[in-house]
Amino acid sequence: MINTETALKEAMTGIEGALGVALVDYGSGMALGTLGGGKDLDLSVATAGNTDVVRAKVRTMEMLGLKDEIEDILITLGTQYHLIRLLKSRNSSGLFLYLALDKGRSNLAMARHQLRRIEGELDI
Repeated sequence: MINTETALKEAMTGIEGALGVALVDYGSGMALGTLGGGKDLDLSVATAGNTDVVRAKVRTMEMLGLKDEIEDILITLGTQYHLIRLLKSRNSSGLFLYLALDKGRSNLAMARHQLRRIEGELDI
């Protein structure tokens, strides 16, 4: 099992093309940890905005009566991928991992696989 700091470091160093990563509580909109980012990627703005995305999707699924779980949400930009992975363990309900990737330097399938592995090892 790994803690939040180690999980974020693994995402930044182990996922090719990672620009920034955060662990976010979508109930409060508060980032529990961030790593990376910069002048072109303000993680505090990104985490707040992605909290709204997650809340909207959860609300929509409830209104549709869908009895399913969100694995991840992908937002594709011209030069970046933004990947939101909702955590499923009992202790991490209401949390998501947010990962921004450089589209030209990353492999989306591998990034999803590695983020899922990090989620499985994360102890909150």
